[in-house]
Amino acid sequence: MTEVPLAARMRPRTFDEFVGQTHLIGPGRALTKLLEAGHLPSLLLWGPAGTGKTTLAYLLADAVGAELVQLSAVSSGVADARRVMDRARGGLFRTVLFVDEVHRWSKAQQDVLLPAVEDGTITLITATTENPYFSLVTPLLSRCLLLRLEPLAPEEVRTVLERALADEERGLGKLGVRVRPEALDHLVEVAGGDARIALTGLEAAVVAARAAGEREVTLERAADAVQKKAIVYDRQGDAHYDVISAFIKSIRGSDPDAALFWLARMLEAGEDPRFIARRMVVHASEDIGLADPRALLVAVAAAQAVEYVGLPEARLNLAEAAIYLARAPKSNSVLVALSRAQEDAASSDPVPLHLREPGHPALREHGYGEGYKYPHDFPGHVVEQEYRPARFSGRRYYEPSGQGEEGSEERA
Repeated sequence: MTEVPLAARMRPRTFDEFVGQTHLIGPGRALTKLLEAGHLPSLLLWGPAGTGKTTLAYLLADAVGAELVQLSAVSSGVADARRVMDRARGGLFRTVLFVDEVHRWSKAQQDVLLPAVEDGTITLITATTENPYFSLVTPLLSRCLLLRLEPLAPEEVRTVLERALADEERGLGKLGVRVRPEALDHLVEVAGGDARIALTGLEAAVVAARAAGEREVTLERAADAVQKKAIVYDRQGDAHYDVISAFIKSIRGSDPDAALFWLARMLEAGEDPRFIARRMVVHASEDIGLADPRALLVAVAAAQAVEYVGLPEARLNLAEAAIYLARAPKSNSVLVALSRAQEDAASSDPVPLHLREPGHPALREHGYGEGYKYPHDFPGHVVEQEYRPARFSGRRYYEPSGQGEEGSEERA
């Protein structure tokens, strides 16, 4: 029989053992007040892995004397949810249905939960690591109280590890293995606010030390047990949008070092380099524009290099482009000008007759092309004439920013 992992054995059994999320749980906190009143509404727990979502669901159900039934959206579906709801209708005790990773259910599957939540057949607690505003249906969101869980602070992760080392019943206390302070520091750092990663790393380090006949976990032993921190990143989820947003905002803010930081994170996490390149091409016109027209050429060249060279070598091309774009002068005049033009262009005003194409002699009889001035027939190949419907005459859309190569002088 496989031994239960340390992270599962050390799962808190009471709120006193629960570590972190002090903005939700504790004296005077809203969730605590609800429990003290015996009230548990349907909840949506949103936060990173290893922050206590599952544990919190069990503790909340126990606090109000309810039976908790857990489903994982990874391995269950509508039929499983219906069975729980049908049983709840005839049950003697209050039922809490806990659906983990609920974002993995389709919108149709999520809709199945709505009637039972609405009539109080069940109290629903769902957990997700993804942004619920993107992954959950609006009716479900409106029926649940959204609680945002945060990564554990370093001192909170340390508390979790120290408890596991001291606990002789469920933890590692009976093994008599000491963990050096610098080794514990490494485990805290590697965990990145995830208690599960921290406990798994601690257990691996202790087991490895005992197997080697050692009574102490050194920094080298801890580093060997957990060699590299896993980057929390889902190419289809919340981090995907948040990190690319941070990347573009760093470029917009002319911070090449920050841009490289976020670029490196995306590349290390396996983000599609074509997606990164496309965003840089857009940024080159949106935030740099005519202040440095070469920025668009650099971004397009990087995108082409990604296709031609591929990873890992194309990382250099992306990095070069990111640095160039971050250092370039900034102007959003192209974006502003297009937005202004789009407002007027939404009108249904007809094209002025002198600008219409008289492709057939009969159209000239209707005035098509009449009065059009051919610029090449005039000095300097420029001539003043109206190129828009009359009511938009003189309306200015493009205003040079004066930044970089984009002069602010009056246009001809």
